[in-house]
Amino acid sequence: MWILGCGYIGQRLARTYRDQGYPVTAVTRSEASCLALARSGFQALARDLAREPLDDLGWAGEDLFHLAPPPPDGVEDGLTRHLVAAFRQGGHPRRLVYLSTTGVYGDCGGDWVDETRPPAPVADRSRRRWDAEEALRAWSRESGADLVILRVAGIYGPGRLPLERIRQGLPLAREEDSPWSNRIHADDLVAACVAAMARGAPGQVYNVCDGHPSTMTDYFLRVADAAGLPRPPLVSLSEAAGLVSPGMMSYLAESRRLSNRRLREELGLKLRHPDLAQGLPTCF
Repeated sequence: MWILGCGYIGQRLARTYRDQGYPVTAVTRSEASCLALARSGFQALARDLAREPLDDLGWAGEDLFHLAPPPPDGVEDGLTRHLVAAFRQGGHPRRLVYLSTTGVYGDCGGDWVDETRPPAPVADRSRRRWDAEEALRAWSRESGADLVILRVAGIYGPGRLPLERIRQGLPLAREEDSPWSNRIHADDLVAACVAAMARGAPGQVYNVCDGHPSTMTDYFLRVADAAGLPRPPLVSLSEAAGLVSPGMMSYLAESRRLSNRRLREELGLKLRHPDLAQGLPTCF
């Protein structure tokens, strides 16, 4: 089992497979992360997946998770394109599970969205993910290797909450101006990865979310309450444009409610944390 981009989710995934008796090879860009993984008992490699030669890595015929994020700018994912070229040179994995983003759907005006919705990414970060999906689909058709794509909503979990932003007292859009947003607990995302590798249909796409969307403002207020922090001030959307970062404004420009029916019914995944009320207490 190979895990490329072995960060927050990758390390949890690696531990899950190790506990089940599977050998895991973890690839990370950072030497420090590589050493930490090695100390935890994993075979670990430090490699820049976007730039360094990769065709010497022995993943031909193996199962592989691609969790590595795309470059920070542009609309193409050069890292994934480099990876596909390495597959052609050094051998193809048997099956690849790629973690994409639900941002590829773009702004849906608050509609309920399932996997049949045509992607229409707006933000560059989502266009990069869509580019990676397309590159991997072309590779799968060419090589005959299995590809499963997980479109992942906002991840929360221990150590993965917006606590610093809340402590800074940065404003939020008023509830009536706030878009619909979607989340998945880190534990359930790991379980979805395992299920996708074991029984995901080749070529299939699965939304990974808890199926209980709320507004972005509601999420931040719930986190503040759970952490015992003062609630941030609320402002109108027009006021927010001058007070919050461009990155946050790009999230405020997209609204959708995501269905996870395919995740539950076709992958048979039973969520441990099906909503924020059950998931947030586990984060502290």
